[in-house]
Amino acid sequence: MSVESVRKSNDSMLRFPARLHVLLARDAPIGLVIRRGPSKQVCTMLWNRKEDAFELGQWLKGRIYERRCDLTVDGRYFIYFAMNGRWESEVKGSWTAISRAPYLKAIALFLKGDCWNGGGLFTGKHFYWLNDGCGHEELTTTKELVRDETFRPVEYYGGECPGVYYPRLLRDGWELVRSEKTGKWSDLTVFEKPLIKGWILRKLAHGEVGAPPGKGCYWDEHELLHTISGKRFSFPAWEWADIDGKRLVWASDGKLYAARLTVAGLINEHELYDFNDMKFEPIKAPY
Repeated sequence: MSVESVRKSNDSMLRFPARLHVLLARDAPIGLVIRRGPSKQVCTMLWNRKEDAFELGQWLKGRIYERRCDLTVDGRYFIYFAMNGRWESEVKGSWTAISRAPYLKAIALFLKGDCWNGGGLFTGKHFYWLNDGCGHEELTTTKELVRDETFRPVEYYGGECPGVYYPRLLRDGWELVRSEKTGKWSDLTVFEKPLIKGWILRKLAHGEVGAPPGKGCYWDEHELLHTISGKRFSFPAWEWADIDGKRLVWASDGKLYAARLTVAGLINEHELYDFNDMKFEPIKAPY
């Protein structure tokens, strides 16, 4: 076998599916998919949940910390924390931005300069909380939204992703069941959400140094439990999952899926969209 063949074989073995994380608007049939891959490229896509149609937003050469993001209840605005590592640039290498979903072009921009804290939550249709922590520097702002200076999460979950992610889960109907240390540099936080027909969706939120290949230091897996029959199904490959009306939706292997829930379990499972073969392309926001 030639050296080139060995290199291509090794590259193939190291290739992972696209990583997906989804934000669901609570009062509108809208979702925002954050798609990452390769590791330093990310894009956003608008998900019309009524028709299961998808529209590309914009690409970024860098990283969006999807667990420090949020979407307004009507799906109009997106707040996110991003990093490109260009520490001498105008945006200081990392920043929090608010955009008009599904685009990334900022209508409000706060420079960070490090990867502590950052991002935020929407506390109302036109109000947002900035996860300030070590501080931001305001570069641009907007009259479309107002910063909520009084809001504070009920609990403090540290200066990284759980500091935004866990309060967002709790706000959106998840219950924190338990949290435990699983090693010197690892922990597990378990959330549950009641579904229909006696089912509970359990989210196992991991935080660890030295995560499994293809996962970041924060990653999730899921289980389905039936409160009456005692049935339990494990889905370690589900990196995101939630309830969408009368169906369950989840992301696995770079694809988005949906299925109906019955007492017996999932039925009519089908693929909604395959995000794996997408390639970076420069796109301008229409504003």
